[in-house]
Amino acid sequence: MRVGIPGVSSSLSSQRLKGIYKDQFEVLERHTQWGLDLLERYVKFVKERTEVEQAYAKQLRNLVKKYLPKRPAKDDPESRFSQQQSFVQILQEVNDFAGQRELVAENLSVRVCLELTKYSQEMKQERKMHFQEGRRAQQQLENGFKQLENSKRKFERDCREAEKAAQTAERLDQDINATKADVEKAKQQAHLRSHMAEESKNEYAAQLQRFNRDQAHFYFSQMPQIFDKLQDMDERRAIRLGAGYGLLSEAELEVVPIIAKCLEGMKVAAHAVDPKNDSQVLIELHKSGFARPGDVEFEDFSQPMNRAPSDSSLGTPSEGRPELRGPGRSRAKRWPFGKKNKPRPPPLSPLGGPIPLALPNGPPSPRSGRDPLTILSEISKSVKPRLASFRSLRGSRGTVVTEDFSHLPPEQQRKRLQQQLEERNRELQKEVDQREALKKMKDVYEKTPQMGDPASLEPQITETLGNIERLKLEVQKYEAWLAEAESRVLSNRGDSLSRHARPPDPPTSAPPDNSSNSGSQDTKESSEEPPSEESQETPIYTEFDEDFEEEATSPIGHCVAIYHFEGSSEGTISMAEGEDLSLMEEDKGDGWTRVRRKEGGEGYVPTSYLRVTLN
Repeated sequence: MRVGIPGVSSSLSSQRLKGIYKDQFEVLERHTQWGLDLLERYVKFVKERTEVEQAYAKQLRNLVKKYLPKRPAKDDPESRFSQQQSFVQILQEVNDFAGQRELVAENLSVRVCLELTKYSQEMKQERKMHFQEGRRAQQQLENGFKQLENSKRKFERDCREAEKAAQTAERLDQDINATKADVEKAKQQAHLRSHMAEESKNEYAAQLQRFNRDQAHFYFSQMPQIFDKLQDMDERRAIRLGAGYGLLSEAELEVVPIIAKCLEGMKVAAHAVDPKNDSQVLIELHKSGFARPGDVEFEDFSQPMNRAPSDSSLGTPSEGRPELRGPGRSRAKRWPFGKKNKPRPPPLSPLGGPIPLALPNGPPSPRSGRDPLTILSEISKSVKPRLASFRSLRGSRGTVVTEDFSHLPPEQQRKRLQQQLEERNRELQKEVDQREALKKMKDVYEKTPQMGDPASLEPQITETLGNIERLKLEVQKYEAWLAEAESRVLSNRGDSLSRHARPPDPPTSAPPDNSSNSGSQDTKESSEEPPSEESQETPIYTEFDEDFEEEATSPIGHCVAIYHFEGSSEGTISMAEGEDLSLMEEDKGDGWTRVRRKEGGEGYVPTSYLRVTLN
């Protein structure tokens, strides 16, 4: 009746194996949780790195915005200097560099943070499912083991009771005092207990066989499959995490070419600084156009001051003393401060006083009829306002800005009037184009009434015609002012050249080289040698007109193509990305700019495809 003993020892060994597997299951649970925690830590790191990149880019953009010029380039004279242009280009490159840092932050945020966060959630769900499946298998095995234990204990109990009943029946059978009925009853009870023990044995054996089968399935099939799934999940997580590590460097490598271009642009901007050109630009910006002052003449005060008016006059050369001025040279004003739109004042003496009208070109008349003291008094009075005008020229804040820019020096006035005239012509052309468009639209409405009412366009046409008339009057006005300013500039230049046709002393240095800045009209004129007295007038005017006409066809700036453009339509020209072009005409509001290629050929390209720098 010791049948159940081997089964008991087998169940105990199974329990030990179960404990071993349970420990390994807990190890896997800890390891997979550590892997998911590492994935989340990396996502958090990349997120903070993204915030750092965004803050860095924002600070760079704020820095660029702080140092960019506040005024438009056309209104800022400093923008014409190569130093300022290079600095602005460096700021633009830094701004582009900030854009690349923002692109890095965006790529990291989308391709690392969002993707890995989503993948981490999927891994958590998969891990939870696998461990729930393993725990469910463990619970089923534990339930089977409990049933086995119960059947084993029942079998053990039935065996003891059957053995006890058999001993009782044997004792009564040997007892002479026991009745036959008691003996039969004891035998029946022993037989019943033996039968129950046999049934418990069969039940225990069946339960043991079922448990062993379930246990084998658990340890040899079910749990290995669960462990394989956990292993595959952890390996996939590790592969995805490694790919996330690679995305960190790929995001940087993707912007390296653009960043290299930004750095190259900064280097080009550094080499673009041209001090000679900046000096010439400064000269062009502040060239006054005033005539150079004449020579200071010798004033003879050795004669008695109470001479007769008939033989005394200021500036009359003494007998036998040569005239200090050259013959035939007109006495020009020493420093012209008069405004352009007012009549020119009479020429001044070297000390600032007016010369008698009867002596415009020759030496002073000995019969002026005025006392020298009176002339000296007038000269001293005329000096003060000239000095006041000189102070106002040097930047007095009380200068009144006039519409014809007569508050500026002659050359600056001419340039500003030329700019205003060009702006008015551009506005006039826009209004003319708009008028033509409205007329065409009106014709379409008249031919096709269902498209619109022609009368609705009358107010716009009337307004456009009014604008055209107004602009035409302004163009005429500025043309008149410009002609007066140009004549004054030429007159001042002619006076200066005539006064210095025969200089009193040889020059201390050679005149500036004309070939160094041949593109500038005013520089060419200022660096020319004075012509001879016989041909002073005509060559000056002719050369000035030729230079002025050529200025309209010369480039007004340069530009760089930001994008590639195929000039397929009529009037356009193709260009490649990064190609340097010459700017021939600015955008007139229609979105097109006329450029010239270095290989030759002109045409229109989209303004938004260019980075323009005006001269």
